Amino acid sequence: MDVSVTPKSIVIQLPFPSFNIEKAHLQSLVINMLVAKQYRCTHSAACGCTKGHLSEDAIFLVFQHLKWNPRLIATLSCVCKWFSDISKQVLWKEFCRARAPKMMLDLQSSGTHSVDGSWKALAKLLIYCSGCNKGGPLNSSPIPGHFVYKTRFSRTSGKSFLIPQCRTDVLYVSDPCEHLDQGDDGDVGFFRGIFKSFSVSKVRKMLVDRGVKLHNTELCPFCKAKMWSMLQAKMVPKSAYSRLGAYEDCIDYYVCLNGHMLGICALLPLSDSEEASELE
Repeated sequence: MDVSVTPKSIVIQLPFPSFNIEKAHLQSLVINMLVAKQYRCTHSAACGCTKGHLSEDAIFLVFQHLKWNPRLIATLSCVCKWFSDISKQVLWKEFCRARAPKMMLDLQSSGTHSVDGSWKALAKLLIYCSGCNKGGPLNSSPIPGHFVYKTRFSRTSGKSFLIPQCRTDVLYVSDPCEHLDQGDDGDVGFFRGIFKSFSVSKVRKMLVDRGVKLHNTELCPFCKAKMWSMLQAKMVPKSAYSRLGAYEDCIDYYVCLNGHMLGICALLPLSDSEEASELE
């Protein structure tokens, strides 16, 4: 199979009739080539679901032209194990790099070619506000999760969520996703983040040394790992309230075994939160 790219099209020569794929038709191509998921398929030479599929190189070029569309990556990964592996190892990684290039360079600057958890989990963290369930670890009324178009993650903001003993750790934290007028809960903000090299971080060491127990039932919404409560560990600094513009004692956040962070806070009215930022 041969693949060539021009500014306006991708030409793919396959064993069956060739296709000249214009950019406007790339999305329909990806969707139309999918078949019913075969859970045990490994895409061997004798596998029937290989018929009509593109090679890994062609898939890379198609999704590069589609700017690593996360919806289509998720759809492709549902076809079979082979496509799922391509998505996990290549496509989600490229999506993360395109979505937050400077952040990805920093997370990998320690020399590793992967991130804690998986690229798929990190991709979800970048674009998904998890909300919360009633009776869950964040103890709020149920608020459904949703995808977000754009979120800013800040290493500087992350320092505000670390106690002084752990400020040498690197933590990226998002701006709060605001859910206004949530009844008795008022204005609620959800935030999420990720540690760099969490396995060797001071936060993890302190959690282990203090014997903080993992939550019994709740799992990280991004990687399904168990989580620690930073409130239970008494590791929520006052600077976190000011950074978020939240009421004191109305903030809780969790860190999972892979270093993903998620939290909730009760937001101050706008004028009060501006005063809190000035005090910070």
